[in-house]
Amino acid sequence: MIKGDGMEAMHVVKKILAVCVISMISCGSANLDSDISKVSYGIGLQFGNDMKNRGMEIDMKAFSQAVEDVFKGTESRIPDDQIRAAFQKISEEMMKKEMIRSEENAKAGEEYLRKNKEKKDVKVTKSGLQYRVLKEGAGVPPVATSLVKVHYRGTLIDGKEFDSSYKRKQPVEFKLNQVIPGWTEGLQLMKPGAKYELTIPSSLGYGEKGNNAIPGNSVLVFEVELLEIK
Repeated sequence: MIKGDGMEAMHVVKKILAVCVISMISCGSANLDSDISKVSYGIGLQFGNDMKNRGMEIDMKAFSQAVEDVFKGTESRIPDDQIRAAFQKISEEMMKKEMIRSEENAKAGEEYLRKNKEKKDVKVTKSGLQYRVLKEGAGVPPVATSLVKVHYRGTLIDGKEFDSSYKRKQPVEFKLNQVIPGWTEGLQLMKPGAKYELTIPSSLGYGEKGNNAIPGNSVLVFEVELLEIK
């Protein structure tokens, strides 16, 4: 959600990685006490989570060797054409796996939505959004352009949590026309103080492509609490 100058951010990352690699080379182990080490560790977490979510395996020894070689000025140990060929092969394999997973998600999602809407306390809108009132609020609901403050928890249909403001202990603020359609519609049904469960079809979520930890064609289940309309 945070935007910035990509080139500037890359320069910062390079400097951090340079310090990190020099530290690893000289000390042989990671020291996580300094700010540089903490940021470096954070970059590693983000990279690792991204690769894990993409279903990509990483040879950590080869990865670390490559980073070390770059900052030591050592010539690449593998010819560029071999690296490109390997990237192409892995990319094709990942795309095939993702297509299969996306198709499976679509079928599982349809079945989940079918069963969920049969529950007596679940309501369905014309768009296909399903919602359940956990706690009703009071006052005037927001409109599509409103700035709102919410707490939320998001899971896939298997119960796997992919995001939670509750865990971060920090509510979030955003305009309703800047989020996924299921949120834009669902929050407009709520009044301040309300808490709803929103079951969002993939067409009202992240669609076929997905988003980071959210695979393509995923039905999303959110527990949303509307704290305030700004």
